[in-house]
Amino acid sequence: MYQLTKISTALLAIGLSTTIFIGQSVAATTENMTATDESTPSSSSNNVVNTSDSTNSTIANESATNKSATNTPAMEATSSTVKDKSTDMSPVTNGVSQKLTGKSKTTVSLNKFLPTIKYSTENLPEIAQKVNSANWQAGMNINRNTGTKLQALLNWQHSGVGPVDGYWGKNTRKAMQAFQKANGLTVTETLNTETWQALTKNDKLMAQPVLVSYQLTEADVNIKTTTIPAGAKEKAKLEGMYYESVTEGLAEKFHISEKYLKSLNPTASFSVGETITVYNPGDPNTKPVSRVVADRVTETLYAYDAQDNLVASYPTTVGSTATPSPTGTHTVEVKVHEPNYTYTADDGSKAIIPPGPNNPVGMVWIGLSKPSYGIHGSPDPARISRQASAGCVRLTNWDALALLGVIQNGATVEFK
Repeated sequence: MYQLTKISTALLAIGLSTTIFIGQSVAATTENMTATDESTPSSSSNNVVNTSDSTNSTIANESATNKSATNTPAMEATSSTVKDKSTDMSPVTNGVSQKLTGKSKTTVSLNKFLPTIKYSTENLPEIAQKVNSANWQAGMNINRNTGTKLQALLNWQHSGVGPVDGYWGKNTRKAMQAFQKANGLTVTETLNTETWQALTKNDKLMAQPVLVSYQLTEADVNIKTTTIPAGAKEKAKLEGMYYESVTEGLAEKFHISEKYLKSLNPTASFSVGETITVYNPGDPNTKPVSRVVADRVTETLYAYDAQDNLVASYPTTVGSTATPSPTGTHTVEVKVHEPNYTYTADDGSKAIIPPGPNNPVGMVWIGLSKPSYGIHGSPDPARISRQASAGCVRLTNWDALALLGVIQNGATVEFK
């Protein structure tokens, strides 16, 4: 388990600092975490990330600039490819998702960061049955049933699509192209027979259900919620940057859009003991990641193992025109679970925003050797690749947690 030392304690003990991503920001960080410690991840509000901003806007507005959702060109190769990943797929989860076996460092870490999901396939509603049995053939339109199946197959083979919503769109296309690249296929703008056959050739993977039944527990429903204010000073007064609703929390847990979750459960009250229909997220990549490439053109983060095989990809937001990301190659210097975020205004006043999924950097901060920059989560997963960042690499919270569990200390981070 990674040793997630409290940042404030680290500051007192070692005086270590690095900078983070807005303007002339300065981040207080821990020393690199070892992967052999068995301690529990820190959730203390002492995990502080300090930032300053030369503008008058609040941290909440840091991600507010929209990008158009126009198509991007087919990606260029960034490294060697893997011709056949048929032995490298998430297995059938058999009623339990995100509960990994084995005692490797990455497995132990991932089991700490990601929630175990126990599900059933009994008495599935008709819509779930249609999605689970959906198939695609050349010439067919991608309807929502087929689209959900496609997104699941891409996710399970570690080509992330962002929140599952059943629609063919920018992030699904990018995930398909990453899958094509990883498997030595022709990179295309639309789904083709070659790609569908590659996605569906593994019988065990095809037996895995896409939509499943899940019984809500006390831990799912009786969570702390809050109303997130606009200003940094108001945010700093909160106990935590919690979810604003139970359904927001459930959507992140199951890697699904909140709107799709509600449409799958139109009469649900989302109360303890109720059985709802959810997306089965499968299992994340467990291979250690020693290099990542943040590609501005495709707005994708590509993750490679020590043999330079592409083992996972994640949709991302990489910088903006006003605040571009850095160039060149850097390294991972610090990894923090549930960071605080300190906003410094022009007048020097500071506002420490507490941890939580709606924190400006989400649930994860992976700081780089390049001062001011890092890889982090997001309070708004639906807008990944459809927003601007202040130079950093922004992921959904679940992708950031999955990456945190496998990325190595000192891993290379390349910007293209």
